[in-house]
Amino acid sequence: MTPPGPGRLLRVLADAEAVTWSLLLIGMALKYLTRTTDLGVSIAGPVHGFVFLAYCVVVVVVALDQRWGPKTLVLGLFSAVPPFVTIPFEQSVRRRGLAGPTWRLRERAAARTLPERALHAVLQRPLLWAVVALLAVTVVFVVLLRLGPPVG
Repeated sequence: MTPPGPGRLLRVLADAEAVTWSLLLIGMALKYLTRTTDLGVSIAGPVHGFVFLAYCVVVVVVALDQRWGPKTLVLGLFSAVPPFVTIPFEQSVRRRGLAGPTWRLRERAAARTLPERALHAVLQRPLLWAVVALLAVTVVFVVLLRLGPPVG
């Protein structure tokens, strides 16, 4: 199985993060403005939190593979905080050619540092590591849920 390229993966997660922001904002409007139900927040909140964490993982992975500078990495991570900013961030990255269609680190020779060698190993068995990443994000998500919502 060939994993989707870094540009495609970033785009899918950026879009998903924006969609879950939309759902959460709708849920918040129903809860706080109309005072009709908190069901939207109860459902969209955890879904958004999970997608937020997954987006952050993808940003770090793509940044490592595509050799982004620290500024681009930090902007990518912070783009998930305000609503809908992941989409213009992803578009900017695409326009500047910072997330191409292929993984640089699929080739062993490209992997020089320890993090690059680790990502190279991941890209050799993408399905296995996708499951591992999903489990890791799930564990972090569950721990954060146990700690409580971000705002009282």
